[in-house]
Amino acid sequence: MPPDAPVTALVVAYDGGPFAGWQLQPGRPTVQGTLEAALSAIHDAPREAVALVGAGRTDSGVHALGQVATYRAPNRRELPLLLHGLAGLLPDSVRALSARRLPESFHACRSATGKLYRYRIVNRRVALPFESPWAWLVRTPLDLGAMREAAGGLVGRHDFSAFASAGGQQATAVRTLRRLELVERPGGVLELDAEADGFLYRMVRNLAGFLVDVGLGRRGANEAPEVLASRDRRRAGGTAPPRGLCLVRVDYGPEWDEAEGATLLF
Repeated sequence: MPPDAPVTALVVAYDGGPFAGWQLQPGRPTVQGTLEAALSAIHDAPREAVALVGAGRTDSGVHALGQVATYRAPNRRELPLLLHGLAGLLPDSVRALSARRLPESFHACRSATGKLYRYRIVNRRVALPFESPWAWLVRTPLDLGAMREAAGGLVGRHDFSAFASAGGQQATAVRTLRRLELVERPGGVLELDAEADGFLYRMVRNLAGFLVDVGLGRRGANEAPEVLASRDRRRAGGTAPPRGLCLVRVDYGPEWDEAEGATLLF
């Protein structure tokens, strides 16, 4: 494979329930491992020849609608045929939705300009069977006004150390949280949209846990600036469960929009 081989980028959706997260783990099912096994078969190449780089390392149980993963193909496959081949080899819990060819300098993680995560909450006495795997059931009524007030105090460029769990590898905890919006859907369903230039390890789940504590009256709506200033993870409270979290979209620059591409959906 020539060193300047173009990068193939896949947009991937998956149900994180059956997997131990995105990243390869010995002896455990992962999204990355599942995709690499299918790509290895399609390209008739060893697994190391189709090593994927993901835009984010989602945890066990976390879902995605728009994860992006890149690799340098060891041999050329037409993008529509690549997608149809993946559809035939992947389990129902994973789907490659589209593919693009990008310059060799493109990197799924480092080239990203932003991400959108969505955290889903069911706020009623019971969750329906088809909701439970993808949402956090909170039975006690939430004060949405207080949650929105607290969310407003978190938007902007801050050091988010208080909302970062141990285990992350980022050099700095400073991020620009562009939007933290709580949207009320019919039937007691809440969606928390978090959009930023980047996220720390478990940052969205920690933000969701803090806002639910506010909604339950355990924390004051005006505490967000104080928690941020503390840079102390213990001050932000609990972590929301993984099943409610979904990586919705990864944003890139003009090279993404201008790239040759194919889609499986339309």
